[in-house]
This record gives sequence, structure tokens and C-alpha cells, in this order.
Amino acid sequence: MKQPAGLRSMLGVRAPRAGAGRGERLAFHANPLLAVKVPAWRSRLLLLLLFCSFAALAGRALWLQGGGNTSFLQRQGEARFVRMLDVPATRGSMTDRNGVVLAASLPAKAIWASPEDVDASAAELARLARLLEMPLAELKRKLADEDKHFVYLARQVDPSVADRIADLKLNGIGQHRSFRRQYPEGATVAHVVGFTGVDDKGQEGVELALDAELAATQGRRRAIRDNLHRYVEEDWLQMPVDGNDVALSLDNRIQYLAFTAVREAVQANQAHAGAAIVLDARSGEVLALANWPSFDPNERNRRVSDAARNRALTDTFEPGSTLKPFSIAAALESGAVTPQQTFQTAPGSIRIADRVIRDSHPHGLLTVEQIVAKSSNVGTVQIAMQLPAQRLWDVYTSAGFGQPVRIGFPGAAAGRLRPARTWREVEQATISYGYGISVSLMQLARAYLVFARDGDIVPVSLTRQTALPASVPVLRPETAHAIRHMLEMAASEEGTAPQARISGYRVAGKTGTARKVIDGRYVNEYVASFAGFAPASDPRIVVAVMVDDPGAGRYYAADVAAPIFARIATGSLRTLQVAPDALPGERDQMLAQTERPRAGTRGEGL
Repeated sequence: MKQPAGLRSMLGVRAPRAGAGRGERLAFHANPLLAVKVPAWRSRLLLLLLFCSFAALAGRALWLQGGGNTSFLQRQGEARFVRMLDVPATRGSMTDRNGVVLAASLPAKAIWASPEDVDASAAELARLARLLEMPLAELKRKLADEDKHFVYLARQVDPSVADRIADLKLNGIGQHRSFRRQYPEGATVAHVVGFTGVDDKGQEGVELALDAELAATQGRRRAIRDNLHRYVEEDWLQMPVDGNDVALSLDNRIQYLAFTAVREAVQANQAHAGAAIVLDARSGEVLALANWPSFDPNERNRRVSDAARNRALTDTFEPGSTLKPFSIAAALESGAVTPQQTFQTAPGSIRIADRVIRDSHPHGLLTVEQIVAKSSNVGTVQIAMQLPAQRLWDVYTSAGFGQPVRIGFPGAAAGRLRPARTWREVEQATISYGYGISVSLMQLARAYLVFARDGDIVPVSLTRQTALPASVPVLRPETAHAIRHMLEMAASEEGTAPQARISGYRVAGKTGTARKVIDGRYVNEYVASFAGFAPASDPRIVVAVMVDDPGAGRYYAADVAAPIFARIATGSLRTLQVAPDALPGERDQMLAQTERPRAGTRGEGL
């Protein structure tokens, strides 16, 4: 079918030239539609613009890579590929004096996330939350901020749990090595060793007191991560340094004896709390420091503030009759009295200013030795009032009362001992038998070193000592020996604390039963205490015991605190392999007297 000539003209198809062969075709560029001419300046302008663009890009690249400010780009690059990783070091361990481990760091894992890279389903997140023992809402909250490049999900995770988390193979979830503090002896030594926080820093006890020595210096490294979240290059910025190990002065065997004795006594007497301290009389080292109630430092989320309080160091109480030996020592030291000098204590009371001071029951004529042995308030006041107040104050402060024990332990109480110039007459009288003054159990234990030694005193220490410390004189040796004999009488059948006696050893000590002060008023609650040492012939240990608010119908220290002393002293002397100092006949007699049923409670002046 032939096309009309007009249509061929519109399509730009030329009619065949005359004489053209049948097979000849027209050239395509001969089409008139392609014959439009572009001005030359337009092509040149386009070429110039392209050249300028490439030049600008090249110049920008040279400026950024050469002399330009690259800090912004560097930060952006590092934010995407560089990670600063902390490398934990091992905190120093704690042992007792014989090498028994009391605190150590065990391997653990820290679980972290890069929120911007986390890609997990709802089911995977729920499983992760269960493994971390974390509410799912809290996990989602930590992962919600995608602007964060690093966040801890959990720290000190058990390695077995960390392995299960790794098996989930979740993008953006990682882990690195860390350590978890472990306390093998648990509640037995909790108040001494203390505990650390999640950041492995000391929070209480020796962990806090010696944190600078125990603390490790963690390392730090710079790591580059590729697109598959693999670390392909690392640079150490600081190498990790482990902490130093510390050997405490505690003897774990004696510590267990003291802890068990205090716990069972508090429970048996339905008391509010109790504490005990055992000191080495020669070196001043703390062989045991026990409190009840206690806590398990391994259970970070179950600590109760009241149970975590170290009552032996932080709590104060009025010492009662345990202070009387120091008042008598001041009188002996000044020459005001002699051990055999007598005082009439009948009818069992004495008036000082507007106050009447009484004994628990009248004693009549007593020597100075008997005044201590029978714990006579009246006799003690008569002796103390012969002295200047300053003389009593000097002896008390020389023994360490009114000032914190320098043991390096956090929260050690100073107690209360007002300056002598502020004492009224009645205050001098009451302080002489342990009222109007407050002490901690540690202060009381250290003060009794004066009588256990030859009148001097040494610092106490919670770390093992390699040499005997320097001592400070407080009393003449003759005075200390005289008081030691009186304290041995106090722990005999003649004294107030026969229940403190132990088979095979001569013991010396003093009971103290004092009312508690609450809101500035004395109430019908008591603190029963006992401080003493053994063997009396050559003291090896000093033991101080305190029971707060005993019930069960008994509150006198002779019935509550003295038996605790006997139990702790017996076990401690046997543990230390101290030879008995009582003659065979004396040992049998003491054992019979200790086991003899008692008709009534032996009291003391309150």
C-alpha cells in the first residue's frame, strides 16, 4: 500500500530520487528534524560548569585531607568505628593472718550494648531480659536512646549466664571481662571485710579503709570496629595493674568462735544486738571482731542498714562498772589509797550533792581490792572524790577514752568524755563508776591492754604486724599489776563474775551493767558488758563483750556477758596453744565452782 505524499513529507521521508535504485536507502542524519543547530556558547558554558564543579570537589577534598580542620570528621568517624574499651584488673585479695581467703575477685562478665546497632525481635529482647534478671521495660529503656554508642546492661554477670547471652548472637550486644567480689566466710567476717560496689570500689569495712591499697588500676584500649562489628585493630592506652593483697590480723578460727558465741548469746537472751572483740595483748592486733545481727556481703541486694552497722566500732554506751578499775588506778597512781586500805560502804548508799548513790546491796567494810571485786559504787565514789577531777580525766584519756581508736576504720566513734573543768561534784562521782561517759567496745578493749600489759598501751591494728609496735606508758607497772590482781578477784567466787572463769586458766576481768539513755533520759533497758584478759599470770588475749538490751528475764553482765567471755577465751587460748597457768588443784576447783548451780543472780551497782 502506498503512503500519500503528504504523510511522507510529515514523517520526513524523502521521495525517492529519480533514477535511484530499488535497494538504495537515504542516510539517517539527513532527517530534517536532526538538523537543528545548537549555539556554540551553550556547549562551552556547560563544559565550563562541569570543570568548575570537578575543581571545587577536588579542592574540597584537598582541603579536608590536607590543611583543613579535620576534628569534626575525625569525631564522626571515631563515633562510628572507634571504641574506647576499659580492661579490668584484679582487685587485691584479703586473707586472715594464716592465709585463709576472706575476700577475692572472681572472673565475671560485663554485658553492654550499642543501642544504635541493636537489632533484636521482641522475643529475643524478652529472653535477654530474663537472662539478665532485669524487667523488660528497664531493658527497653536502656536501649531506647539510639544516640548513645555504649551503655552497660549488667555488670559482674556470672560467666555461665554470659555464655548463654552470647549464644543469642544479637547484633549490638557485647560483653567484656570483669570481676565479681566474693566473700567465702560470708556473715562471719562481714563487718570487718565490708564490701565493694558494682564498680569494684570499697563501700564499707576494710574494703573502704584500705581501698587505695586493694584497688586495681584498670587498663584502657582503643579499638577499631569494622562493618561486621569485629574489632580489627587495637592500641593500648594504659595497661591494667592488679591491686595489692592484704593480710588482716584476724584469726579466722577465733573469729568464728567469737561470731558464734555472740550470735547464740543474743538469741538466747532475746537481746537487740551484741558484739565481741579479741585483741592480742602483746601486739594489739585484732584477732576477732564479731557483731550480731550480721549480713552476707555476697548478697548485694539483701543488705539491711541496721545489720550492716559495725556496733563494736560505731556504737557507744555507758561502760558502767568496767570503768571502775581506771578510777581506782588513778587513786593508786597518785598515792591517795593502797590496795589494802579499807572503806566503810554501809549502809550501801552515799549522798553526793543532791544525788544518792547506791550499791545493789550493802557490803559493809571493804578493802580497795574488794571494792573492785564486789563492784561497789559507794566505795568507788569515796575513793574518786579524794582525787582532783583532772587526775581522773588524765587517766581516762591516757587509756584512750574520749577519742576515736586510730584503726583506720571508717566510722570509728570517739565516745563522750567532757573536760574535767566542766564536771560538777556529782558528775565526778557518777563518772567514776561509768555513768556520764560513753565508750565504744573497741575503746574498752584497747583500754584493758593497760592492765594486761605492764601499764602501757599499744595501737590496735586490723592488719597483720611483722614487728611489735611502740608502746605508750599510762600507769606504773606496780599499779597495773595491782589492778590485774583485783580484776582476777572480780572473776572469782568472791567477785561479781565467777561465770567468766575457765578451766585451766586464771582469768581477770570486770563486769559492767548500765542503763541505756534514750532521748536524754535513762530507761529500763540495759547494756551488759565484760572486759578481761587471760591467762592472768601472763596475759595473751584481751576480750571485750557487749550485749545490747538483753531480755529473757536477765540483764546483769555476770549472767549475760561473762559467759560469752568464758566461751571465747577458752576457744581462743586453745587455738593459740597457750599453756594453762592454773595449778592442777586450782583447775579442778575452778571447774567445780563453774559447774556448781547458783542460788541467785549476782548483781552489781548500777
